[in-house]
Amino acid sequence: MNTGILGIGKYLPERVLTNSDLEKIVETSDEWIVSRTGIKERRIASEEETTAQMGANAALKALSEANLSADDIDMILVATVTPDRNFPSCACDIQEIIGAKRAVCMDISAACSGFMYGMVTAQQFISNGVYKHILLVGSEKLSRITDWTDRNTCVLFGDGAGAAVLGEVPEDRGILSFELGSDGSGGKHLYEDNDKIFMNGREVFKFAVRQMGESALSAIEKAGLQKEDVGFLIPHQANIRIMEASRERLELPLEKMATTVSKYGNTSSSSIPIALAEEWENGNIQDGDVLVLVGFGGGLTWGSVALKWGK
Repeated sequence: MNTGILGIGKYLPERVLTNSDLEKIVETSDEWIVSRTGIKERRIASEEETTAQMGANAALKALSEANLSADDIDMILVATVTPDRNFPSCACDIQEIIGAKRAVCMDISAACSGFMYGMVTAQQFISNGVYKHILLVGSEKLSRITDWTDRNTCVLFGDGAGAAVLGEVPEDRGILSFELGSDGSGGKHLYEDNDKIFMNGREVFKFAVRQMGESALSAIEKAGLQKEDVGFLIPHQANIRIMEASRERLELPLEKMATTVSKYGNTSSSSIPIALAEEWENGNIQDGDVLVLVGFGGGLTWGSVALKWGK
């Protein structure tokens, strides 16, 4: 039984925070931010907007795309590092909002790799025949844990949510392979403490440039594919230089890589589903395309999935 994506959706808050706005908050400049990260602006949730509410908005769009109702969902998985509270889980909150009364709910904490971890977790339940439809959400309100006095990190992050409904697809579609990994010894380079993000940018950059490319190539190899078989790359939207390094490892043209980082910044676990939803909405992904989704995050963690798009 093959597992694939039946529907995809995204949600971004209305408020836009530009680099010019940040120039008024910390000592930085638009040129400095763009040249080092590729980020021009990011979205910031209002005080009233919760992680769960943003996730529910994305989830409802994914359900609509899949032509399913909340009653069809057997399980809700939410990848997040910014739950609204320790418990109940963000997944339980989303269940309540959308009315998915039958669903089993739990959160996944793997930072920016969370959506990859969630996809693989969903695949196990579906391929084993335990559940039929699983709602996977990546939702983050990173503005809540951003240190707005730290110019090295506050320019990077934004808020938003992406969601996918996973279920059974034909044998020639769906998830072809995956790779997940963790290195707890690197946790000291990217972590949250006292509700603030701390990052050793140099070390994280070196790790990400190496690991993103290696993980993407590993997924391709496990799927029995060659680099030329890849139709589109959906990398974690953290830094354009890291993303470019991954694209070059796969020898893909620029137009075959999702790049939403300039508009939304780094939205952690939601960045890959947001980028995937946007490329699908814009008609850049076609039925039968082989996609490689790859991310890295605090932990340190990493993950990649190769899949053939289509229901």
